[in-house]
Amino acid sequence: MSRTPQGQRANLDKQPHEVAAMFDGVAARYDLTNTVLSFGQDRFWRRATRAALDLRPGDRVLDVGAGTGVSTEELAQSGAYAVGADLSLGMLRVGKRSRPQVPLLAGDALKLPFADASFDAVTISFALRNVNDTDAALREFARVTRPGGRLVVCEFSTPVNPVFRTAYLSYLMRSLPSVARAVSSNPDAYVYLAESIRAWPDQPALAARIGAAGWGRVAWRNMSGGIAALHRAVRVQTV
Repeated sequence: MSRTPQGQRANLDKQPHEVAAMFDGVAARYDLTNTVLSFGQDRFWRRATRAALDLRPGDRVLDVGAGTGVSTEELAQSGAYAVGADLSLGMLRVGKRSRPQVPLLAGDALKLPFADASFDAVTISFALRNVNDTDAALREFARVTRPGGRLVVCEFSTPVNPVFRTAYLSYLMRSLPSVARAVSSNPDAYVYLAESIRAWPDQPALAARIGAAGWGRVAWRNMSGGIAALHRAVRVQTV
């Protein structure tokens, strides 16, 4: 674990115990920090994710990397049964205090505690890049989704306008850690988060990886100029 006088952050090799410890450290003010750092866009992104999943009452949807359950709570507004899973026990504790009505379970994206074909849909928001084996995680999501079920990945991505992209990357690497110091319970974690966003594959590259992991009809749409992207796919018959 990389440590500094202010706190701790994971390395980009994304060992699960390091990632979990890092999120334990930011859990107390995680939701507030996300809203501040995204200029309120996080609420729009959650609503867009729910709409993209096209959930119906009675559907079962798994929210991987659910953290405090704010995204899981959003999904439940569709009438579906939404359950969240996360690696960080600290995040889950905060979520169970603030959202006791939301089912939240400890779970690793690489080894989900659910039977095959348990869900009509699976989603992960701003957490796939924190998994140390993206392709294995996408295959695991396919395993727990019924054939014909849906996947939506909401993740930071690559702004499409070159001028905006340059300004955005400057914000990530220079301004974001400074803002985090004012609002986060562990600002050092946001140095890692900025680095992980910059290192993440762009929209076509992620779409190709999703398609290779047991998903078909892969498509995406940009949000906020490509700061984030929604990747959608359908579970094929075999993985």
